[in-house]
Amino acid sequence: MKKKLLLGLVAGAALVTTLSACGGKEKESAKDSGKTEIKVTWRDTGEVDTLRTYLETFAEKFEKENEDIKLVLSPITASEGDYFSKVALSMQSESTAPDVVAEDTFMLNSDANAGYLLPLDDKVKDWSEWPEYTENLKAGSTGEDGVLYAIPGVTDSRGLWYNKNIFKEAGLPVDWQPKNWEEIITTAKTIKEKAPKVIPFSMGVAKANGESVSMQTFEMLLYGTKDTLFDTDTKKWNVNTAGIEDSLTFVDDVYNKEKIGPSLSVAMNSNYGSVLFQEKFPNDEAAIILDGIWNIGNYKSDGVVPIDNATERFGFAAMPTQNGEAPGTTTMAGGWSWSIPKKSKHHDESWRVIQALGTKDEQAARALAQGNLTVRGDAAEVPEYKEVPFMAEATELLENAYFRPANDKYPNVSTEIQNMVESVASGSKTPEEAAKQYADNVTRIVGKENVKD
Repeated sequence: MKKKLLLGLVAGAALVTTLSACGGKEKESAKDSGKTEIKVTWRDTGEVDTLRTYLETFAEKFEKENEDIKLVLSPITASEGDYFSKVALSMQSESTAPDVVAEDTFMLNSDANAGYLLPLDDKVKDWSEWPEYTENLKAGSTGEDGVLYAIPGVTDSRGLWYNKNIFKEAGLPVDWQPKNWEEIITTAKTIKEKAPKVIPFSMGVAKANGESVSMQTFEMLLYGTKDTLFDTDTKKWNVNTAGIEDSLTFVDDVYNKEKIGPSLSVAMNSNYGSVLFQEKFPNDEAAIILDGIWNIGNYKSDGVVPIDNATERFGFAAMPTQNGEAPGTTTMAGGWSWSIPKKSKHHDESWRVIQALGTKDEQAARALAQGNLTVRGDAAEVPEYKEVPFMAEATELLENAYFRPANDKYPNVSTEIQNMVESVASGSKTPEEAAKQYADNVTRIVGKENVKD
């Protein structure tokens, strides 16, 4: 056993030496050529990493136009949670900090508060491209202190997917756009009656599915009421509001009162999204799903379930506000942005890279490569972008988009949202009981002084 351990340690040491030597040669090569190395870091999603594919093409073009810079693509292959931890750790030291880093708007404020990110307000002040960015999306790259810490890269929106075949069977219009929550419930009840083997309405409710429950379900409902999670003026959390109870009542209506949702075996599945969009929906077994625009990727020619006539089979409607209040629809937007770590030694060169990534053509190219939405209005007019099914509709929704609170306590609050939603959907708590427990738990997490009376 000791002999095996010794051999393992020797092999490990040899591997570290080899990697160090390779890194050294690469740096020496760049130094000898007079080029500045700019390390670009993002989360590698695995075997098919669409961002890597895009960046490889981008790097080749960029280096031809910027002969003094060499781009070093340095992804971190990890789960979402591990990526956040690893990239934060890397930004603590000049020797490990990347020069350009992909920041999820979900975690941006946490990294900004930790002092890891360079403020960019002075950079964008004279940047002629900045006015082309969708104004609403700039909020997602701004910290709680009002400082800009990132440049949006791609974004997304959420709405109501619906199956036109099922709607026809139930005698419903295929150009469906509900005006309020009641119309969603009414439509789903009609489908339950006319097509009893179909799941009328679906939305994620299992805490096993994490942030998607908070954002795709609860916040899509809450931000359609008069309430929000966080009061940006007082910097306090809203925990005792009618909007919270109303949102939970909608969940309760779907899963318990009207029984128009999927069975709990489907709803509580950790692969809920895959089951719905790769099995039930394309096989005409699910009628309406509250979820994100990116699911169209399942049906592309190289997707999991290729469908040639997706626009004939499916529709994508905006999520209405609770009672049709202005502006009539709502969506939550997230996405990834580009930041410059403070510990980077090459702030000016890093900014040149981000500027190049942010042009109209590059924004459109990345969105097309990843199946997400562009963050520039003019990029949304590129013909190839407009040809992608439902992309125009989803992009238009961004005008009424909300973002998750720019507060470093949000990840903890989000966990409580997931617990709250699951407890109502499963029937273990009433909306009132779940809302009360949520209020108690969030107050404990953020402190009584940070909760709005």
